[in-house]
Amino acid sequence: MGAGGRMFDPSESKNSDSDVLRRVPCSKPPFTLGEIKKAIPPHCFQRSILHSFSYVVYDLTIASLFYYIATNYIHLLPHPLSYIAWPVYWIFQGCVLTGVWVIAHECGHHAFSDYQWLDDTVGLILHSALLVPYFSWKYSHRRHHSNTGSLDRDEVFVPKLKSSVYLFAKYFNNPPGRVLTLLVQLTLGWPLYLLFNVSGRHYDRFACHFDPYGPIYSDRERIQIYLSDAGIFAVTYGLYRLAAAKGLAWVLSIYGAPLLIVNGFLVLITYLQHTHPSLPHYDSSEWDWLRGALATVDRDYGVLNKVFHNITDTHVAHHLFSTMPHYHAMEATRAIKPILGDYYQFDGTPVFKAMWREAKECIYVEQDEGEQNKGVFWYNNKL
Repeated sequence: MGAGGRMFDPSESKNSDSDVLRRVPCSKPPFTLGEIKKAIPPHCFQRSILHSFSYVVYDLTIASLFYYIATNYIHLLPHPLSYIAWPVYWIFQGCVLTGVWVIAHECGHHAFSDYQWLDDTVGLILHSALLVPYFSWKYSHRRHHSNTGSLDRDEVFVPKLKSSVYLFAKYFNNPPGRVLTLLVQLTLGWPLYLLFNVSGRHYDRFACHFDPYGPIYSDRERIQIYLSDAGIFAVTYGLYRLAAAKGLAWVLSIYGAPLLIVNGFLVLITYLQHTHPSLPHYDSSEWDWLRGALATVDRDYGVLNKVFHNITDTHVAHHLFSTMPHYHAMEATRAIKPILGDYYQFDGTPVFKAMWREAKECIYVEQDEGEQNKGVFWYNNKL
C-alpha cells in the first residue's frame, strides 16, 4: 500500500536517486505567486458543497461498512483467523478515517465550501470524532502555512540546528535507534505535539493545543479553543459511556486501534512532506513566504493517494493555494509544474524506504561552509 501507485512521464519527473536528492533552488524564484495562479484553470478554485459532501458521505459509508463487518462477522471466524482479521480491519479502517481527517483539515483551510460557518461546523464534528481539537489545530496549522520553512516561526517538524542536537541523538543514529525513534514518533508523536508541542516551534513558556491561554493563540481565538476542548470532552465522555456498556476491549478494538493508525499516518505524511535532504530551511535573514511554501515535497503513496484525498501527492500546490479543494489539486499540480520547474520537488521513493532514509539522513540542519547565503540551512547527519 505504500508505493508506486501513480505513473509519471519519465521526461517530467526525477527518477533516479541522485535526481531525487539533488537540492532544489534556494534563491528567489523567477516567478511570482500571481504567475503560478494564472497557470491554473479558474475552476480549480471553485468549492462545491455537494462535491465536498460527497466525499464525506463516501468515506463514512465505507467506514460504516467496515464497522458492520467487524462487529458482525469477525467473531464468527475460527479463532486463529481472528488474529489476522482484526489487524486487517484496523489498517483498512484507519486508512479510511485518515481520509475523513483530511476532509476536516480542508474545512480548517476554508476549502470545503464558500461558507466559513459550514466549514467550521463540519470540521469541528469530524475532527472531534477523531479526538482532534479542531479550532486549536486550525490556528496552529494556519501559522505553519504562513511560516513554512522558517527556522524561527514554523509550527511543526521544525528541524534542529547542530548545536541544539542532544548528545543522545548520536547514539540513536543507528538501525535500532532509528526503529525506536520512528516507533515513538508514529505512535506517540501526534498526542505529544498536541499536549506538549513536541517538534513544534520554541515558545517562551509551556505550549499546549488544549490551553486557551497558551502562547500559541491570540485573545480573539480563545473562545474557539474552549469550543475545541468541549468537542474533545464530549467525544471522550461518549467513549467512556460506550466502554461502560460494551467493555474497554471492544472500544479499543473498534475505535482505538484504527485511531492509532490515523495518528500514525498523520505524523508520517506531515513528516515526509517537510523532511527531505533536498529541501532548504531559512532563518529570518533569508526566509520569504514563497520560498518557504516551495520547501515541501510531493510523495507517492500508491492507492492511498486516493484514499487520503491526494494530500500526499499534491502538497506543493496545497501550500501555495490552501483554500483550493482537494478534488482539483491534481489538475492544479499538473498546471503549475512547468512554471515551477526545478523548484517543484516530487519523490516517488517507496514510503517506508523514504521514512527510513529521512530518519537516517535528516538529523539537523546547518549552513554550507563558504556559502554566500548564510541564512539557508540544509539537512545533515554527521554528528
